[in-house]
Amino acid sequence: MSANQPGTFSRIGNLVKNRKILALLVRRDLKVRYADSVLGYVWSILDPLMMALIFWFVFTKIFSRGVGEDPYIVFLLAAMLPFNWFQNAINDSANALRGSARLIRSTALPREIWVVRLVFSKGIEFLLSLPVILAFAIFGGAAFNWQLLYFVPAMIIQILLITGLGLIISPLVVMVRDVERIVKIGMRFLFYATPVIYGLGDIYEAGISGFIRTLYILNPMAGLISLYRSGFFPDQLHWDAVIASACVSLIIFFIGWRVFAKLENQILKEL
Repeated sequence: MSANQPGTFSRIGNLVKNRKILALLVRRDLKVRYADSVLGYVWSILDPLMMALIFWFVFTKIFSRGVGEDPYIVFLLAAMLPFNWFQNAINDSANALRGSARLIRSTALPREIWVVRLVFSKGIEFLLSLPVILAFAIFGGAAFNWQLLYFVPAMIIQILLITGLGLIISPLVVMVRDVERIVKIGMRFLFYATPVIYGLGDIYEAGISGFIRTLYILNPMAGLISLYRSGFFPDQLHWDAVIASACVSLIIFFIGWRVFAKLENQILKEL
């Protein structure tokens, strides 16, 4: 393990040295995304917002809801917006290298930068969407508490998780295009397998134990959503899932850098 660390940390250090270029690429991504848009960044939150409103209507006006907490729209958005960041970044990272093939071949920039830029550009879109949660929380009468500060470590852990997964997925897609389709299908499954429309506590209260419960706890997004929600719903904080999320995300982060380094030469031949 220690023999592998210098190579990994030197790559991370090289990326840090190019942080100004990374920031420039992030700004370019955001400008391109909103270049011809009247509503601008609002489009990045309309999809999760509309989905949350649909689920809110279905589970509060049509069906009897036995999961989540009130106000349910805040409960949903506190999970859907972070999950949307996760999903969009992973889906886009699948095409991160192929979409920038010409620049990758013609520049000496660390190749990881083309994946990491997506993590941060989608992260900025997530930050810009936070006023939506706050607005619904204020008008819906949600309680605020000091655990809103947990948004910060939750974002740091999520950056590690998305970066690691992106560095694993992006080179695999270059070599096997079917991986991109698998990722999209996996994201749809993961949405329902993650406590987004329900809470992690609902899993515990349902009496689910053994292997299934372990899978829920090991799902890093479960612990992250627990952190995000705790600022409005303290009972949603489950430290076992949070600790598991941090550990799994850190492991995936370092595995991602190692996988990318190992496949880099093959990537350049395919691009």
